[in-house]
Amino acid sequence: MLLHVVFAKPRADLSGVDREAFVSAFKAALAEIPSIHTVRLGTRVRHGAGYENSMPDVADFLAIIEFRDLSGLKTYLNHPAHHDLGQAFGEYLSGSFVYDFDVSKGLDLLDSLAR
Repeated sequence: MLLHVVFAKPRADLSGVDREAFVSAFKAALAEIPSIHTVRLGTRVRHGAGYENSMPDVADFLAIIEFRDLSGLKTYLNHPAHHDLGQAFGEYLSGSFVYDFDVSKGLDLLDSLAR
């Protein structure tokens, strides 16, 4: 299982129309790309933990898009709807970080890290 993890911060000056355009591009990608297994979306929570002030302010939203394998992730990345979403990211976000993680080893990864 591969996770495509996206941290995103929308531009502060986005109009309602811009927000709708971004959401539409995201929904289109989710609906049109068949290799997507699961999607989780979330908003940043600030609750007074000490680490919050030491983190850069680069994300208000999180998307975790799950794929069964690397082929599924590559299908997603090469799909025209993802291309449109990438353009929306560039236009409507002030910043983002995107990482891909293999989570197939689960907790066994802890044992391999100890070696």
